[in-house]
Amino acid sequence: MRVLFFPDGSGVDVSGDATELVLLALALVGGKGRVETTASAEPSFGGTELASVEVVGAGGPGVGVRVDVERRVLLIEGDRPGLTALADDVRSMAGMDDGGHQHIEYFPGHHYLAAGSLAMVVNSPHGGMPAR
Repeated sequence: MRVLFFPDGSGVDVSGDATELVLLALALVGGKGRVETTASAEPSFGGTELASVEVVGAGGPGVGVRVDVERRVLLIEGDRPGLTALADDVRSMAGMDDGGHQHIEYFPGHHYLAAGSLAMVVNSPHGGMPAR
């Protein structure tokens, strides 16, 4: 799995194969866990590669996505319903049979993201854009 952080305000970009995305979804459903990332030779387009993703169950309401820059960690903290909803979105991307991506961004009234959460793009295991 590769996670890029864009400190210019763009948020984070998550990509990986189907197994890696499912492992992230399982950590989210479990409300705790750590998923290691791998460095890539691919261009980062100004992003900073993060070393891992940590999931922490918290009281909520909702899910907060933030980056611990010093540790190079994507932190996802939230209540069980919110983490489960995010896991469903990640699992959906893992199951895609073509390229594509999903933007997960806070807006007032978002059903699981908390205010102040970073935007996150989750890419299909087949790349960020459809081939067909």
